[in-house]
Amino acid sequence: MSPILHVRSIRSTPVSVPMARPLGTSAQTIRHAPLLLIDLDTTEGVTGRAYLFCYLPAVPAAVARILDAAFEVIADDRVAPLEIGATLARHFRLIGVRGIVAMALAGIDVACWDALAIAAGVPLAVFLGSAPKSIRAYNSNGLGLIEASAAADEAEELLASGFDAIKMRLGRPTLEADLAAIRAVRRRVPDEIKIMADFNQALTLAEARRRCRAIDGEGLYWIEEPIRHDDYSGCAELVRELNTPIQIGENFAGPQAMAAAIAARAADFIPEASAHVLAATSTAHWLEFVDWAAPILAAPLQIVDGCGRIGDTPGTGVVWNDEAVARYRLT
Repeated sequence: MSPILHVRSIRSTPVSVPMARPLGTSAQTIRHAPLLLIDLDTTEGVTGRAYLFCYLPAVPAAVARILDAAFEVIADDRVAPLEIGATLARHFRLIGVRGIVAMALAGIDVACWDALAIAAGVPLAVFLGSAPKSIRAYNSNGLGLIEASAAADEAEELLASGFDAIKMRLGRPTLEADLAAIRAVRRRVPDEIKIMADFNQALTLAEARRRCRAIDGEGLYWIEEPIRHDDYSGCAELVRELNTPIQIGENFAGPQAMAAAIAARAADFIPEASAHVLAATSTAHWLEFVDWAAPILAAPLQIVDGCGRIGDTPGTGVVWNDEAVARYRLT
C-alpha cells in the first residue's frame, strides 16, 4: 500500500549553476543552468524533491509563482500524484496546462513520487515495481554548434568517462557545416560509438527534408527534433522518408501529446523522464545524461561503464548540496 502523506508546504529555490561545457543549440548558447529546486514538505515529516531546468534566467521566478498558486489548491491534500495532477489540471484549465504551468506541475508530480518512495524506504524504481539497475546512457554534455575540429576534440573528451554513445547538436547556418561536424566526429571516435544528433527544432519541414536526406547515410543513431516538436504530421513524413530513426518527445506537454504523436507515427524513438522511470519501462532504451545539476546535488547520478547506476537510496536520490545552493542562489 502507498504511504499516507499530506502536503504541508511547497518551497522553491532558484539557482544559476555554471555549466562545465556551454550548451550551444540552434536557439541559443546557455552557459549557466537556470534551475528551480522544489521541496514538497509533508505533515508527516517527509520531504520530496525535484528540480526543473528552466532554460532562461527569468523563468524560475515565474514557475515559482505558479507553484505558490498550485499549493493554495492542494494544501493539506493527500500526496497522491495522479489525483493531485488531475486537481491542478482542472484548476489551470482556462489558461492551459502548458509552458511554465506544465513545468510547475511536473515538478510537483516528481516531488510527490519522491516523497512516497522515501516514506516507503525504497528507491523510486522499486516503488514503481522495478529494481535498482544500471541504465545505458549517452553523454549529452557539450557538442554544441562549434567548429568541426573542436567538435571532434570534445567528442573524445565526452567518451573518456566510459560512455559508448554521445549526442551532438546540429542546425548550423549551412548543411555543409553540419556535415563537416558530423564527419569530423565520426572519424575521430571508434566505429562502435553511437552518435545521436539533435536539431533542437531548428528547421522548416522543407529544409529538414533537404538536410536529413543529406545526412541519412552518415551513420547517426537518430535525428532528434529536426522540426517544430508538435508538428507530428511533418515528423511522420520524415519517419517514412528516412532510414535514420527520428526521435522526439522531450517537449511533450503531458501524456495526451505523447499519445497523439504515437498515433501519428511521428517518431521511431521517444525519450523517457528519468533513470528510475526507465528502470520500470519495458521499452526503455537510452538515458540522456547531463551534469548541469551535479554541483547542487549531494550525490549526483553515478555513471559506471557508460550506464547510469540507480543505487539503494530511497526516492530519486535527489538531495541538495546546501553550500552549493547558497553559492548559486538567485536573488
